Amino acid sequence: MLSFSSRQRYFLYGGATDMRKGFSGLSGLVRAHMDQELMSGDVFIFVNRRRDRIKLLMWDITGFALYYKVEAYAVWA
Repeated sequence: MLSFSSRQRYFLYGGATDMRKGFSGLSGLVRAHMDQELMSGDVFIFVNRRRDRIKLLMWDITGFALYYKVEAYAVWA
């Protein structure tokens, strides 16, 4: 279940992300470009070039969780 907490930190990946990437591909982006610990419980945020799709990657006690949202009419600034 997705829940937001003030105990978590949120990191936005600066570049456009290929939304075909899954756990391994997004984890690789975190390791290569964000210099953060993947299994810290922090949330890593990825958006595509058009900014109409967003993925959140986070680690919880049972493993990685990946959340994916497609917006038909909205654009995240």
